[in-house]
Amino acid sequence: MNIIKTIQIAFRALNRNKMRSFLTALGIIIGVGAVIAMVSIGQGAKKAVEQRFQEMGTNLLFIRPGSRSFRGVHGGSGTFQNLKPEDAEAILKNCNAVQYVSPNVSTRAQTVYRNKNWNTSIQGVGADYPLIRNWNVVDGEFFNEGMVKTAAKVCVLGNEVKINLFENEDPIGKIIRIKSIPFRVIGIMEQKGEAGGWFNRDDTIFAPYTTVQKRLMGIDHVQSIDVSAVAPELTGEAQRQIEELLREKHRILPGAEDDFNVRNMSDIAESAAESTRILTILLGGIASVSLLVGGIGIMNIMLVSVTERIREIGIRMAIGAKERDILMQFLTEAIVLSGVGGLIGIGVGMLTSRLISHFAGWQTVVSLGAILLAFIFSGTVGVFFGYYPARKASKLDPIEALRYE
Repeated sequence: MNIIKTIQIAFRALNRNKMRSFLTALGIIIGVGAVIAMVSIGQGAKKAVEQRFQEMGTNLLFIRPGSRSFRGVHGGSGTFQNLKPEDAEAILKNCNAVQYVSPNVSTRAQTVYRNKNWNTSIQGVGADYPLIRNWNVVDGEFFNEGMVKTAAKVCVLGNEVKINLFENEDPIGKIIRIKSIPFRVIGIMEQKGEAGGWFNRDDTIFAPYTTVQKRLMGIDHVQSIDVSAVAPELTGEAQRQIEELLREKHRILPGAEDDFNVRNMSDIAESAAESTRILTILLGGIASVSLLVGGIGIMNIMLVSVTERIREIGIRMAIGAKERDILMQFLTEAIVLSGVGGLIGIGVGMLTSRLISHFAGWQTVVSLGAILLAFIFSGTVGVFFGYYPARKASKLDPIEALRYE
């Protein structure tokens, strides 16, 4: 039988029961739409994570204090505050794979300007911090190495702090008080927004780490050290050099546990990408269940259709139709149902993704691969669940079919 003719017959048969055909295809429409929408959410999350790490740079390394055992009691990571500014200076001087270094300390404090006050995060950092984090100053300037060495009482405001303390007033050159200590504002950082939904990076004040150490916290150690490698491909070498140097400086014996941790941003980025990939697969898998339900609906309706059209099948066989012609006729009807449902479902999925992005504020990415996968899967469902009813129709005895009432 001619394939074009078979498709035409399939459309005529489905058109006789428009509502039933639509409701049958609805399962496939919902399934395909759900798959595309869920996968777009997962891929949007992956893209957002990749963009966040690209903004920070993949040549970053973070050095944090490690753990310490005392009289058999093993403390957790960060319980031993053993990082000193001298460690950061030694890393910059002796590790040729390292380009920039910034010792870091942080606290929270109430800040006051005239009759306004705001509780915010105070970050004590080095002069190269903006270069390490790819974070630019949009107004004024960042403090230099001389200000760090002299523990100058200067600061740079995040955008959120600037809005809450100064509103529309120009803050450059103004004096704010942090824990009653006067600081002169010398710059404003560019707006960065939230970091993974955990905190607002713009709600921060940056000051020389030496100033925060001595005047706000009363400590002589640093809580962490941020390091930028010369190039992304040299982060591994930079990590090796840092670990060797710090083991030597901290007099750690061979085989003994490090009292510090060095984390490579490339490794963190790969782990985050893998997590979002698993999330995408999970969301797509959950949505695919609705496609299977739609396929079962197709099988059910096709079995009903075979029962209703037994006399028609008998007549076709009596005038010369072969088993494969009957098989192809009913199989084509199932494929048409799933195919049309798949095409409509693609539009529904793309529209749903846009609505999610618009109303929920989530980043979504509808990829061609997801569309093709969902459409191919819907066609496969039509073939799989339509084959049994079609084969049952083709195996009917022509004489018994003609006698059927």
